Amino acid sequence: MKILALGAHPDDIEIFMFGTMAAYAAQGAELVFAIATDGAKGGKGDPEPLARARREEAAVAADLLGATPHFLDFPDGALVADAALIAALKTLIGDVKPDLAITHAPNDYHGDHRALSDGVRIAASFAVPVLHADTLGGTGFSPTHYVDISGHFDRKAMAIRAHQSQDPERFVDAARTQNAFRAGQCNGAAGSFAEAFRFEPVFPFADIRALLPPAPAIRPVTVSTKTVK
Repeated sequence: MKILALGAHPDDIEIFMFGTMAAYAAQGAELVFAIATDGAKGGKGDPEPLARARREEAAVAADLLGATPHFLDFPDGALVADAALIAALKTLIGDVKPDLAITHAPNDYHGDHRALSDGVRIAASFAVPVLHADTLGGTGFSPTHYVDISGHFDRKAMAIRAHQSQDPERFVDAARTQNAFRAGQCNGAAGSFAEAFRFEPVFPFADIRALLPPAPAIRPVTVSTKTVK
């Protein structure tokens, strides 16, 4: 299986979907990472060296899973779902020929995320189903699918920490909280983690469950065994 993960900025794949990418890697899937913008506005100071540093950080994180990174190098903070972006995405999808594309939710917090989501949806057309990753903080997001990343969260944290230019511990902490909550929605055991996704069926793609790594195991809800006297 070949999976195409698309993030607007150099650390987005790591924050929003890296645990699932690690689960795919454990299954032997081929991973391709695409970063839409150069990340030049993700900090203070000269944007050119920052963009170079963020590109290197993204390459280090991708290498943790043996993923192939592609850099589209659109300007950070100015991404729009215009003809240029859609053409670049169509070319990428045509070259990669993925079984599944995963990108940002259309209602995520950042304008670049929303633009990339719209662009991927249009570019994918009949070529590949598109799965949307959780929003930042889960705001306004109603999952349809979950992936168990309990055995992969440490690697996800390592990947986020590869982005040293971004003060990464804040994102590690946020991901830990959100992924623990998503596991809790599935009645996961203490210490378990899950990433959440949403799939909107679009003909001819009606059901993508077979394309995803395992969901959290179902645990029965038990009644208390304590006797009240």
